[in-house]
Amino acid sequence: FRSRALLLGLLRRGDISRNRRRSTPGALCEGVFFMATEVKIDANVRSEFGKGAARRTRRDGKVPAVIYGHGSTPRHVSLPAHALMMALKESNVLIELNIEGSAQLVLPKSVVRHAIKGSLEHVDFIEVRRGEKVVVDVPVHSHGESDRDGIVEHVHNTVQVRAEATSIPSELIVDITDLAVGHSAHASDIELPAGVELVSPADMIIIHIGAKPTAPVVEAAPAATEAAPAAPAAE
Repeated sequence: FRSRALLLGLLRRGDISRNRRRSTPGALCEGVFFMATEVKIDANVRSEFGKGAARRTRRDGKVPAVIYGHGSTPRHVSLPAHALMMALKESNVLIELNIEGSAQLVLPKSVVRHAIKGSLEHVDFIEVRRGEKVVVDVPVHSHGESDRDGIVEHVHNTVQVRAEATSIPSELIVDITDLAVGHSAHASDIELPAGVELVSPADMIIIHIGAKPTAPVVEAAPAATEAAPAAPAAE
């Protein structure tokens, strides 16, 4: 949800446009889900390739990218770095690229960032179409209060689902209310929006309630015995 405020600045500047399918978070309203953002970003076709060309692209404030999918020849494009960085702050963001007048829907497939700065170095996109189903990893968050005598252990933070490219949930919720120590919440316990299918194994553990470590018992040291009387000194 923090990405809303981050995207707002770009929306005001006109660098990026958004079509968010808004709803209440699943954690707050049963059966209602918050769907991923759809944004529009202008892109340019790249005619130069290689490390030198990529460095020049980044110096110009853009990110080199490649679009794959549907058996077509990969297309090399560049996108405004700031607009793309803001869009990628949300999981599974659906991006409509305006490639010199031609619209193309894509999903991020691979994102390469600078090891130290964290800035975008390169992005691979996969081409999608409206109505097409895709398999994606969706973040999972817990909701509710489990056994207070236990520790909540997040075993898996994402699950794989199959959903329409335009209806990918931005996050999923697993309810751990009253989950007792030693018990787990599984992928099958996650409520899914209509039209979304679970791909991960149903018995995959998402949350486990572990026992709190007990303080080690320190035994009292045995009392020191009285010292034996000293032997008389020899005359």
